[in-house]
Amino acid sequence: MADAGIYVDSGSLSRKVIALAAGEAHTLALTGHGSVYSWGRGTFGRLGSGSELDRLFPAKIEFNSTEKVKIVQVSAGSYHSLALSDDGSVWSWGHNTYGQLGVNGGNSLVPSLVQVFNELHPPSALTDEPITKTESRLQISSIKAGGMMSLAIDNLGSLWMWGNCPPQDSLTEVSTGETYKGDDNLVCYTWGNNNHGQLGLGDTEIRTTPQIIKTFNQESSYTPYEVACGAFHTSILSKTDGDMLRSVCWSFGLGDHGQLGQPGQGTIKDSLYPEIVEGIPENIWLISVDCGLFHTSVVSSEGYVWSFGMGNGLGLTESDGGDAVTPRLIPYNGYKLWSWGRGRSGVLGNGQVNDLFTPNLVLWPPLEEDFKKSEKLDEKDSFEIIKMKKELNLAMKEIDLLHSKLSTMEHYASILHGMIFGKPFEEEKDLLLSLKSSYDVGKEWEDMLESCDYGKLVRLEMFYCKMLASVKDKMMNVKIKEMIKECLESSTSVYH
Repeated sequence: MADAGIYVDSGSLSRKVIALAAGEAHTLALTGHGSVYSWGRGTFGRLGSGSELDRLFPAKIEFNSTEKVKIVQVSAGSYHSLALSDDGSVWSWGHNTYGQLGVNGGNSLVPSLVQVFNELHPPSALTDEPITKTESRLQISSIKAGGMMSLAIDNLGSLWMWGNCPPQDSLTEVSTGETYKGDDNLVCYTWGNNNHGQLGLGDTEIRTTPQIIKTFNQESSYTPYEVACGAFHTSILSKTDGDMLRSVCWSFGLGDHGQLGQPGQGTIKDSLYPEIVEGIPENIWLISVDCGLFHTSVVSSEGYVWSFGMGNGLGLTESDGGDAVTPRLIPYNGYKLWSWGRGRSGVLGNGQVNDLFTPNLVLWPPLEEDFKKSEKLDEKDSFEIIKMKKELNLAMKEIDLLHSKLSTMEHYASILHGMIFGKPFEEEKDLLLSLKSSYDVGKEWEDMLESCDYGKLVRLEMFYCKMLASVKDKMMNVKIKEMIKECLESSTSVYH
């Protein structure tokens, strides 16, 4: 699998990843061609593949529409996904218990068009002035999937949210009295739970309506342009207009694992107000920030990545294990697609299900026919892809065979264990550690006897006594059958 992430630089937009989104256990990738790929856990239909099966590699999502759909933005919630097309339409799929898909019905295994936005009209469409087809309905310009809710911003600057929200209409517009005029003088609003100061308002009181963070109000010299939320902390990127344009990362809220990047006096601290993250160079431009549950990652325009917070999700080497209270530069960067962290259900997209502490190449581009149809590859690239696909297919067949054999052996072992000890086999509890590296059956038998308490030895003795008696009965039955057969043959011989 070491070659799974070979990068083929053909300059094609169909292969160029321009955006990524990560949910609770699934990942979305958006290409420059407007296609969406997904991988990871498939339950609730969050992958949009038409089934709930997991995917270990990126696979293309199909959008069922009479016209070609070009996606320009993707977002992943805990168990659902959102996509925005270039015509301002919103698509959703996955978990829908709280109505976070914005469509009627239960969970959706494939992308569904959120029709409600197509039925809404902007104020200009209600006048007598001529309007075009694209102006006849409200258009969405940005989307965001929260844990169990969804949000969208329309082309008039209004914010919409639906799903696990305050009990109002299923699709609610939030208004704070401000009208966006299209300039760069943006302010930052927060609301919701605030038990650790994650709203940045200087206290821990819950807010049910949007409140302006004073650090980023109309009079502030800092203009926010990127926001990300973790479990109980928030990060913001802002720029300053002065003699030299400067990019700054801020954080506030819970800091128990160093996810704020703000070390205190020898201790890790929380913060009720936005504070600048220490340790990120000043002479760089930050283009993206994202938060896991208890860690934060920041990306610069040159492709460098800094991570800080809870240890195992940072993408650092095991020797650098533990929480990082200040930003640490991840040593592996470039123009390939990388992933790290928890690997269950294939969420890392590298064909494996094990956890990885350092960045590992994702299988990109996918080995699918649409790449061959959408563009003409040069001879060298085609050969590499075909060779890789053949090797991958052989490897997957071998893995499937091994899985089948393993399942049969586990079933057989469980039956034997149940017959001996009267309970099902529990691998973590009952499997001897030495079995993972040793094949000396005699020694393993002695080790098992040595590890048994008196009760297990009694049950073992009873089992073998019953088994021995059963074997003797079987031997007796076979012997009787053989004797009867001999007598019959002898009688037949005498008769003749």
